[in-house]
Order: sequence, then C-alpha cells, then structure tokens
Amino acid sequence: MDRNQSRRQVAAMKQSLFDQGLLDEQFIQLEELQDDANPNFVEEIVTLHYRDSSRLISSIEQALKERNPLDFNKLDTLMHQFKGSSSSIGAKKVKTECNLFREYCRAGNAEGCMRSFQQLKREYAALRKKLEAYFQLARQAGPQETACRSK
Repeated sequence: MDRNQSRRQVAAMKQSLFDQGLLDEQFIQLEELQDDANPNFVEEIVTLHYRDSSRLISSIEQALKERNPLDFNKLDTLMHQFKGSSSSIGAKKVKTECNLFREYCRAGNAEGCMRSFQQLKREYAALRKKLEAYFQLARQAGPQETACRSK
C-alpha cells in the first residue's frame, strides 16, 4: 500500500470516529497542537488519559459498591473529574454518559447510576479500542508532510 493510500485510510478512519459520534472538535484541537517536534503528541495525551482515567473508574466502582447508602456527592465529584479528563481528548459519547451519570447522582438514583456507569464503561472501552487502531494505522502511514509556513 502506498503512503497516500495509507493516509487516506487514516483520514477515513478518523472521520468514522466523528461520524459515529465518538469524538468531538476537541480531538481536532489536540491535533492542531501536534507538530514535527512532537509528532506523537495526540497519541501521548490519549495514552495518559487512559492511564489516569483507569484509576478514576476503579474509584467509581469502589464507591458504587459502598451501598449503605451511596455517597452521591463523592460519586458526582469522581465523575466530574472523569468527565473533564474525557472532554480533554474529545471523547464525546463518554462525556455524554458522564453527564447522565451526574444527573442520576443529583437525583439520588442509585439504579440509574449503576446502569449509566455500565454504559459509560462500554463507551470508554469501545473508544479506546478504536483509538488504538487509529493510532496504529497512523504510525504505519508515517508522518504527514507539513506545508511550508511563512513567518
């Protein structure tokens, strides 16, 4: 496969992530920060997000197990942190599910929190898998040539 074909494949894969509603414009903004000096910037940020957010997921799971009674304020605070981290990489569906979870917290709806958290974990895992495939394909395609910039 030639380099141009590989790049078209990378672009199509990225577009599909937007078409599926998995990513939002924040991801594009991250990509705009990437340059020749740091060609893997976005991948590094996403990798850091997944490393750090796994700790938050564990904390939320632990808080959900403490059911007598659930500490909705603690859950809301943890989910607020998770939402912020997810928003920073443009994880649109994950962010939407975070908002729903927080609404259930404010309503004191334990079952809603449980259902929403399970859906959030599915969205989180699906996006992670797709982004890993995207970054792998992007690495195989090689770096993009950057246009000459006038000063």
